[in-house]
This record gives sequence, C-alpha cells and structure tokens, in this order.
Amino acid sequence: MKRSTDHILTSHVGTLPRPEELQRLLASEDTKDEYFQHLPHAVSDIVQKQLDVGLDVINDGEFGKIGGFSGYVRTRLSGWEQKPLQQAIGREQREQFPHYSVGRTGGQPAADAAPQRQMVCTGPVSYIGEAELERDISNMRAAITGQPVTDVFMAAVSPDNVNYQPGSNEFYPSEEELVLANAAALRHEYKTITDAGYVLQIDMPIMKYNALSLTVEEFRERFARLIEILNDALTGIDPDQVRVHICYGGMKIAHTGDLMLNQYIDLLFHLNANGISYDQNVRHDHEWTIFQDLKLPDGKLLVPGVVAHTTDVVEHPELIAERLVRLAKLVGRQNVIAGTDCGLGGRVHEEIAWAKFAAMVAGARLASDDLF
Repeated sequence: MKRSTDHILTSHVGTLPRPEELQRLLASEDTKDEYFQHLPHAVSDIVQKQLDVGLDVINDGEFGKIGGFSGYVRTRLSGWEQKPLQQAIGREQREQFPHYSVGRTGGQPAADAAPQRQMVCTGPVSYIGEAELERDISNMRAAITGQPVTDVFMAAVSPDNVNYQPGSNEFYPSEEELVLANAAALRHEYKTITDAGYVLQIDMPIMKYNALSLTVEEFRERFARLIEILNDALTGIDPDQVRVHICYGGMKIAHTGDLMLNQYIDLLFHLNANGISYDQNVRHDHEWTIFQDLKLPDGKLLVPGVVAHTTDVVEHPELIAERLVRLAKLVGRQNVIAGTDCGLGGRVHEEIAWAKFAAMVAGARLASDDLF
C-alpha cells in the first residue's frame, strides 16, 4: 500500500454509483449478458471519473459484482443459494424505536414490501468464480493502463460475512466450520487479487457480532477467532498488500448498537493486514481520541471515514481537514489516508456521492497544507 509521503492520499471503500445504462441492463435477467459486454467501457469510465475528482487510491466501482459486497459470491462459491430471510439483524433497534421507519433498510418494512431474501449454505463450499474474478482483474488492468493512478484496490468479502443473518447455515455442523469452509474457498480470491498486483480489501462489517446480540466479551472471543481464521487464509500474502474495512452496516438507522473502536481494535491489530479502514463519522466522530494513548503498531495504516454514507449532508472540506489533521498528528501523517465510512454507491444519490468525494479531496488538500 502506498503511504501519504508528500500529501494526504484519498480513497474510498468500494462500491460506486452505477451509471444508468448499467442499472437498466441489470434490471432484467434477459440483459445480463449485455451488462457484462458493456462492463469494460463502464469500468474505464469510472476509473476516469475517480481520477477526475482527484482520488488517489481507486477501484473498479465494484461494477463486476452482482448482489452487493457479500451477495456477489453466490456465483463464485458453490454450496450457497438464496432463500427467504427469516430474521433480520437489527430487530432490537426497531424495538427500541418502534415508530421509526426512515432508512434504506432500517425501521419497519412497508406492509406491501417484497419479501427479503438471504444467502443460505445448503452444501459443501468451494470456489467456482475463477472466470468472473479474472474478468474483473482484466477490466481493471485495461482501465488503468496509461493512467496516472497512485494505487488500486479490489474488495472481497470476509469468510464470516458471506451471509451475516441468522439461519444462514443448513449444512455444516457449526458456524465455525462454515466460516472455515468459506475462508478456505475465498483464499483463492484473496491470493489472485494480490498476485495481480492490487491491494486486497477484505470487507468485514461487524454487525453480526455487535452489542445487540452479544456481550462485549462474547464478541471479542468470536472476533479473535475470526482473526485467526483470516490470518490462515492470508498465508503467503504480504500484509502490506492487504487492508480491512470495518463498519457497522450501511443502514440509515440509529446505530445505538454499534461497537466502539476501543472495544476491538487491539484484536484487529493482530490481523495480517496493514491497512485499517473504519467509520469515523456521526456516532464515531470522537474515536480519534483513543490514539492519544494507543500507539499505532509499526507498519499499520489508518483509513478513517471522513465522509459518511448515512447522511446526504455533504461534509465541509474544513471539517474533513480537521478530522485528518487531528488524527495524523497522533499517528503520523504518512499513516493516514482519507476514506469513506462505507461504500457510497447505492446509499446516497449519485450527485451527492461525487460531491462528497470532491469535498474529501478538497479537505485532504487543506490537511496536506497543514501537515506537509
């Protein structure tokens, strides 16, 4: 991973707004083949758009993934199928705020809403997505050829988040055995991405292990085991070519059940991934203060979210600069890259997303003026 050696670099978490043409082609099974034919051009365009707005560490917008940050693996892992959602995580917050119905997936669903579906493991898990993965890598390679790109990342789901809802395992004797099977299969994806020369981003939302369903002690025990499993899956991969993204779900809800960074970051430091991308907005805006007393381990790099996906408000560049400067002065300017709380595509309007990116770039420049 590149460091902020002469200015604060800028990046994001992954998913970007799909252009209207891709959305149209994605709406029907009859146009799926046409979607993938159009994909190389769309990836080239989104690379150019990221460069035009001033982002340094970029990706393909995750346009090659159908089904979201975790659901995309339904065509890359055997043993998984879609079934009706039995019980959504977050119900406790809906009970806490029974009349709250605002948000992408928060609040009470409308009476006429279509039934939700989830990924369910019904058979042995193995990796079958080689062709799709190579397609994404090839499209990315073609799009960045001849472009002034600082660095490139590609995201892949963590083994515990192939599905994060209850009732997702109908085959393996235990949840841990399911996670182990997912990890063994996903290792191929992790290694292929890094072998291609890209930074691997492991998407690891911890909503499954939040304080709404587990005590902090229970969470830490399970999270520590997940770190062990991931480290085994990352064997042979340079930790400096891996970053992990932690978040608390993309929902526009109260987030009163979110964990706090100081409840798990000591465990996260043991992951063989030098980059740590995390929420640092709204409910988490105070958490930079933990680094007043906590030393960042050598080699580690922080990618704090300085713009949020849970609000349409476009953050002011001076606020973004303040967030970056105060953290950089604690952990070292070279160890900070400006990021987003989560993927903006699908969570805020396209125009808002790009306005947030422009504000982030402007804020990073202000921070750089102060720090360099």
